[in-house]
Amino acid sequence: MIEQILPQRRRDLGGFEVGRVLPHPQRRMVGPFVFLDEMGPADFPPGLDRKADVRPHPHIGLSTLTYLFSGEITHRDSLGFEQAIRPGEVNWMTAGRGISHSERFDRARREGAHMHGLQAWVALPEAEEECAPAFSHHGEDALPSGIEGGLRWRLVAGQFEGVSAGVPVRSKLFYLHWELADGAVARLPDGLGERAVYVLRGALESGTTRVEAGQLAVLPGCGSAVLRALGPTLAVAIGGESLGPRFVEWNFVSSRRDRIEQARDDWRAGRFALPPNDDREWIPLPGDD
Repeated sequence: MIEQILPQRRRDLGGFEVGRVLPHPQRRMVGPFVFLDEMGPADFPPGLDRKADVRPHPHIGLSTLTYLFSGEITHRDSLGFEQAIRPGEVNWMTAGRGISHSERFDRARREGAHMHGLQAWVALPEAEEECAPAFSHHGEDALPSGIEGGLRWRLVAGQFEGVSAGVPVRSKLFYLHWELADGAVARLPDGLGERAVYVLRGALESGTTRVEAGQLAVLPGCGSAVLRALGPTLAVAIGGESLGPRFVEWNFVSSRRDRIEQARDDWRAGRFALPPNDDREWIPLPGDD
């Protein structure tokens, strides 16, 4: 059974198009996940215009998770980290009380690339919203994986059926990468909290309901869920325990409206540190440019 099917909305970020999945007018969060964007798929030619890069911008109150299926992105942040991310790896950045970062397509600019990936924002528990900012990179060896019949799976973050990924999450959550052959079945057991499945390629079926590429299927929080592939399919399953409602404005997430306003003022006044290894102008607040 599926409770809701929510379509992505395509958005141009200035040279690079994404499919915005969460937040959605009909569903703001799934567990602690407050944001999910599908990046591409897109073919980038050599000599890509620099306007496709995401210039330095701030965050508070969340962790970002970047995961690629193809291509490469270079991360730079105000802690001084510079890290390329490639398919099957995770960049995990915890903003806490405040961080800024940029994302650049340096390799695609040199060589060209087929880009496809996901970026998620995970809300921090209220007691940890003001934690120290941090960054970590995790290769495939830190992400458990397996094959079950026609299903290939990888645990990108969190815990699932007694297995844990090496990503330092701060709440109960799961994030699974599924690749299914035609007719293969994937299951989500009871006890995971809120749950949803996003299809990137192909289609899935639950009961009599079909979920197409570009759609997020929100599942009931109770009972097991069974999804069958209708042809070769690429999908992710996300969810976990709800942390309660969050204010989400621009790049800021918080349980308190006044904290959002403070972050806006701090960014406008230049009180956020900027990535020391990035030469791009920072992104102004919407309405200030």
